[in-house]
Amino acid sequence: MYTSSKPYFYGTGRRKKSVARVRIVPGTGVITINGKDIDTYFGLETLKLIVNQPFGVTGTEGKWDIIALVNGGGISGQAGAIRHGLARALVAADEANKPALKAAGFLTRDPRMKERKKYGLKGARRAPQFSKR
Repeated sequence: MYTSSKPYFYGTGRRKKSVARVRIVPGTGVITINGKDIDTYFGLETLKLIVNQPFGVTGTEGKWDIIALVNGGGISGQAGAIRHGLARALVAADEANKPALKAAGFLTRDPRMKERKKYGLKGARRAPQFSKR
């Protein structure tokens, strides 16, 4: 866990089964996810772009360091959870960021989740194969 005497702002982000606890500290733009650098944690460039989107909307690139602890789900869901948490943390840091982030849709939690399996069925909706005889 990250400990520092510097003031920080906090935001919790969620998407699918992923939960991200995001802290932002005034700094130079270093992003640490689960103790690793963003380039090590996310191999795909698109996922790195998703994480950095709130900075682009608010125009605060390179002004904050991110320390994120994320678990659950896959890497795409985790990237979305970090984006959600980062947007919430930026609103906590400065309320003036809220209209831009809200318009971009980063403060809304994506409610789509995997549907649960029902009894008598092979999946959420897939019925067993019909046999006439």
